[in-house]
Amino acid sequence: MDSFAPAVGASTAILPLLNGMKHMDLLAARFSAGAVLGGQCIISATLDDEGRILHLNDTHFLSFGEQNGAKSPRVVAIATAFSGAKFDSQLSTAILHEMWEKWAFIAAAAGICCLMRGAFGDIAAAGASQLASDMFGECCAIAAKNGFNPGETAVKRSVGMLTAAGSPIAASMLRDIERGAPIEADHIVGDLLARGGARPGDYPLLQIAYAHLRTYEARRQREQAAAPKH
Repeated sequence: MDSFAPAVGASTAILPLLNGMKHMDLLAARFSAGAVLGGQCIISATLDDEGRILHLNDTHFLSFGEQNGAKSPRVVAIATAFSGAKFDSQLSTAILHEMWEKWAFIAAAAGICCLMRGAFGDIAAAGASQLASDMFGECCAIAAKNGFNPGETAVKRSVGMLTAAGSPIAASMLRDIERGAPIEADHIVGDLLARGGARPGDYPLLQIAYAHLRTYEARRQREQAAAPKH
């Protein structure tokens, strides 16, 4: 926000594509809610050892819209600009709902993949697919509590991915752990639990996954602090 704040004027539209919802609160607090559009993208990508971006499949979809669902002139103008780009895009009239649907899925995916240290197919091979779908159920319950109950199509698609036998797909957060990188534990899993009003015993699988992620972060910070300084 500090980097782009000088470019924000009275008519600026800010279109974030981050996962979760915390950034929406932070952007609204700094620039006003009216300046912030909803947005999300679906793409599987990572960095190689040389820092190059690798696109892992052919999916490259982006949706966006006003938080109130209106087809305002500014989002129509953005849709027109995106129509010539080499990715799939859609002007959504229910973008916040779509963002919550994605959040429920990626929180469950990150939680179960990192907890089990494997891809969806590995978890299925271990006979633990029910744990993946149960964790997703906890995420959906939190989304519903916040007024964004995931739709039947989204639930079917998400459960199908999480429990697919032989699937090599894993959450990007697992790849980050495997290379000793920072992770988004608080933004993806911790904030979701907070919005569910989690108490001891609530959403038990998600709480275990979050504790696992926080333990990794604590260990990483301890090892970094103990490393020789050059």
